[in-house]
Amino acid sequence: MDHVISGVAKFQKEVFPGKKARFSELAEGQSPEVLFITCADSRIDPNLVTQTEPGELFICRNAGNVVPPHSSQTGGMTASIEFAVAALGVSHIVVCGHTDCGAMKGAIEPEKLESLPHVKEWLGHCRSATEVVRDRNGSLSTENLDEVTAENVVQQLQHLRTHPAVATGLASGRVTLHGWVYNIGSGEVLCFDEETRDFKPMDERYRAIFGDLPEAGGNDCC
Repeated sequence: MDHVISGVAKFQKEVFPGKKARFSELAEGQSPEVLFITCADSRIDPNLVTQTEPGELFICRNAGNVVPPHSSQTGGMTASIEFAVAALGVSHIVVCGHTDCGAMKGAIEPEKLESLPHVKEWLGHCRSATEVVRDRNGSLSTENLDEVTAENVVQQLQHLRTHPAVATGLASGRVTLHGWVYNIGSGEVLCFDEETRDFKPMDERYRAIFGDLPEAGGNDCC
C-alpha cells in the first residue's frame, strides 16, 4: 500500500501540474467517445493499452467483462451503459476480454465455485459462450480457455444489443460495437470481424475503416 500512497503524492507533485489545463476542462464535465467494458483483472489497464488520456474512455469493469442482458431489474452495468449512451452520447462501445482470464476459467468449471456463490451466479451470464464452445468441440475444458474468452466477447456484444439505448444507437448509426481480446503476454489486441465471424489483428481489422495504422510498438495510438 505504501507505493500506492506515494504514487498519489507523485501524481499531485509531478504529473498533475503538467496536465492542469486538461483537468481544468474535465472539472466542468466529460464527453468521452468510447464506452470501454473490460474485466476487473488487475493486469488490464485500459488507458495504458489504448494510450488514452483522462476523459476519453468511460470505463466499466467487472469479473469477465460481462454485460447482463437488459431486464427490468436495475443493475450497475445496465445503469452505466444507459448513462454512457443516452446521456454522454458515446459513439463506440468496446467489450474487451483478455488472456488467462480467471472468470472464464470459472465459467468453464462452475462446479469449483461453490464457495463463491455470487461469482458463480454472475458468471451465469457467460453460459452462452461456454455452451457454444462445448457444442463446437463436443466437449469443454480449460484447454478451450482462449476460445471461450473470445466467444464470451461475442456473446456480451449480443447482450449489449438488448439494451434499449444501445439498440436505438445501432439503428440510427450513432453507435458502433467492437469486440476485442487483449493478450497480456504479447500486447497484441485481436478484434472481432462481424463479416467473417472471427478475430483478426487490430491493424488488419481496422485498416479498411481508418486507413493505415501505426505498426505495433509505435508511439502513436490507433
